[in-house]
Amino acid sequence: MTAQPRSRSASRDLSTDTESAPIRAVASFEQFYERELRSVIGLAYALSGSRSAAEDLAQDAFVAAHKNWGKISQYDKPEAWVRRVVANLSVSRFRKSISEAKAVARMNRDQHVLPELPGEADEFWAAVRSLPKRQAQSIALHYLEDRPVAEIAEILQCSPSTVKVHLHKGRAGLASRLGLDREAAS
Repeated sequence: MTAQPRSRSASRDLSTDTESAPIRAVASFEQFYERELRSVIGLAYALSGSRSAAEDLAQDAFVAAHKNWGKISQYDKPEAWVRRVVANLSVSRFRKSISEAKAVARMNRDQHVLPELPGEADEFWAAVRSLPKRQAQSIALHYLEDRPVAEIAEILQCSPSTVKVHLHKGRAGLASRLGLDREAAS
């Protein structure tokens, strides 16, 4: 009796190198998208401070993943790739918003580009966004998504020791910005 071939979609979506990597739990882009969307939007919100910007950043990252899904689906952790894209896009969006704010200031308009949001969480994430970009990204991935140092290093494409330095400096920067005792923040 001969083995039945797998369906076309199953053979395309599953990893074929089962000796070096486990069979992928993600069988399709749609399943990957549904599984990761909520947490990726959360990360984007932590980095951008805006719900609409967070949704845009997440969608842009998933569009990029979808366009290259044949390649990205073969990665050990395609979710790390999507988060790296979100982190990079958030920096680009931040730079763009700074440029826009400067343009508005030059035009001598007295309007705020972004409204201030009340509340402790908003104050905290505003302080996180004021940190240097890699510190902010490390803090968001570690505390918002509860990711271990090794995963953060993979997402940000740096060494685990560099992530630890970013986390340490980020916590110190947050303690200073939020007026907290540095020892309590560590």
